[in-house]
Amino acid sequence: RRTEVSEVDGGLRGPFDPSVSLSLSACPPLGLESLRVDDSQMRASSYERTGLGPHRGRLNIQSGLEDGDLYDGAWCAAARDRDQWLEVDALRPTLFTGVVLQGRSSIWSWDWVESYKLQLSNDSETWWTVLDGGREVFEGNRNPETPVLGLLPVPTVARFIRINPQTWFSNGTVCLRAEVLGCRVPDPDDVDASDPDPGSKDVLDFRHHDYSEMRKLMRSVADQCPDITRVYSIGRSFRGRKLYVMEISDQPGTHQLGEPEFRYVAGMHGNEVLGRELLLNLMQYLCREFRAGNRRVVRLVTETRIHLLPSMNPDGYEEAYSKGSELAGWADGRYSAEGIDLNHNFPDLNNIMWDAQENLGDPRRTANHYIPIPEYYTQEDATVAPETRAVISWMQDVPFVLSANLHGGELVVSYPFDCTRGWTPQEATPTADDAFFRWLASSYASTHLVMADPARRLCHYEDFQVHNNIINGGAWHTVPGSMNDFSYLHTNCFEVTVELSCDKFPHASELPAEWENNKESLLVYMEQVHRGIKGVVRDKTTKRGIADAVIRVEDHDHDIRSAADGDYWRLLNPGQYRVRALAPGYLPSARRCSVDTEPRPTVCDFTLTKTPVQRLKELRAGGAGGSFTLPARRFLNRNYGMKSLSKFKSILN
Repeated sequence: RRTEVSEVDGGLRGPFDPSVSLSLSACPPLGLESLRVDDSQMRASSYERTGLGPHRGRLNIQSGLEDGDLYDGAWCAAARDRDQWLEVDALRPTLFTGVVLQGRSSIWSWDWVESYKLQLSNDSETWWTVLDGGREVFEGNRNPETPVLGLLPVPTVARFIRINPQTWFSNGTVCLRAEVLGCRVPDPDDVDASDPDPGSKDVLDFRHHDYSEMRKLMRSVADQCPDITRVYSIGRSFRGRKLYVMEISDQPGTHQLGEPEFRYVAGMHGNEVLGRELLLNLMQYLCREFRAGNRRVVRLVTETRIHLLPSMNPDGYEEAYSKGSELAGWADGRYSAEGIDLNHNFPDLNNIMWDAQENLGDPRRTANHYIPIPEYYTQEDATVAPETRAVISWMQDVPFVLSANLHGGELVVSYPFDCTRGWTPQEATPTADDAFFRWLASSYASTHLVMADPARRLCHYEDFQVHNNIINGGAWHTVPGSMNDFSYLHTNCFEVTVELSCDKFPHASELPAEWENNKESLLVYMEQVHRGIKGVVRDKTTKRGIADAVIRVEDHDHDIRSAADGDYWRLLNPGQYRVRALAPGYLPSARRCSVDTEPRPTVCDFTLTKTPVQRLKELRAGGAGGSFTLPARRFLNRNYGMKSLSKFKSILN
């Protein structure tokens, strides 16, 4: 039988007497893509093999490089006829409003459904076909990747829905990926049924924000917490949109001596939108909780200078946003407006370092930090996005210590190096700080509510749980020119990539739950900026800080440098370390520094004494020609004797 739904008082009333809005936006996806719909809720008439079973018929699910394994990119029927179907059990009465269809994800096969019927049922036995006027058939796909929306002419209440393909690509088979749109409705026969958890108790603006709305929200947060916030721009996108940053600190706009600088970057790929919304949530949360006196937040804000860049690629985001969460596909909006993948657009310093090591034959003789940007990269005709240039300038201007780059489409945290040595597609390529990077990655992954769940389903085809949900970037897939590697080799900043969720563009209804999934992880990761050692490198005589002093940890082939005021931060795991401070014109200084297990840095200050030659250069600065000033002569006579005059003249000249 067909369940009739009629309009009453501007709403809909079906067999269970629900009252819901006619607006399509009121009925979100059931959750095939986000995995809220369990594999057990999906059935099919047949399937070609296990890897093409009904559980693989999820919107935007991806296959690996090989077809034929357990993780192919669609449901594919065993037969090419019109009796095939994919069924979804909503588990309770649901007001179905539509479906979204997509073809098969594969680099070897082209398969998609060109037309289909929709059938509904309350018991999975008696079915009726949805009619669109006098037509039973809905239009499907014209290629494998572009999602196509099919709306029911009249939203209808049922429990089960079937997609019944009628025609398909002539050279392909019956394959599809799908999402189902529907609203939960109350069932009077189930007195124990309750509405799902709203997702979060935090009162935040849980919705997607376009560029204009993002600016307004950031300004609103700044107005609510003017004493701890500052909104600034680091540059513009190709289409002229500003790259806005929210700074949160007890002294916004000022670098405080000894206080580390932290950054989160989101939206590098414009269609991976969850990071953008999480950072907008985070700035609201920090503002509100600071005002409420939350001790943890107060401590974090007063001891850390936090920078949040919610949208590195605003042009790409606007492209994805214009299509919406279910219709943007897997790649629409990923690239900049110029078609550049920003995560492959930073200078490749890895191979510069490795080539130098091979040519010199001794890694200790080559630079292991602050590797300069090659000249070709700075040319006007170089293929460098304005977004990339803006972020590089930002990274050079601010002495960042720790960062994370927020992405989407998987559940894993990857750490440098991202680029493999020798251009192999996959090979573990650790940094000198591999142990600490694994700690950083674990600090996020182990506190993420879904990532850390051992019972969770794989997003696509890779099982990261065998690696505790962390992986070396090169071991996953090589990424030359990544922001992570550039940050590590050109600046002091350690950075990881966080893949936040299986769904790159979650529906707005998923955002409260995603905030809860990530909230603790976002806070815990920021707190890691206070691990290791920190201090100030000063001149013994003037007591002023020494900029660009090299901080070298014994048995760690990666140095860092002091900031403009002489302060430094060196992230380290617990242990005992011998640390040296070196600066041009100064005698090196060494000391032992101990790091314990608490996330509180050990203070290791250094006082450097100028070398005799440097002191002589400064003493002679007021003299003329090749002669020494009287103070210089007295210094030499007292410390080295007059016979040394000729020797020092030759050095200085």
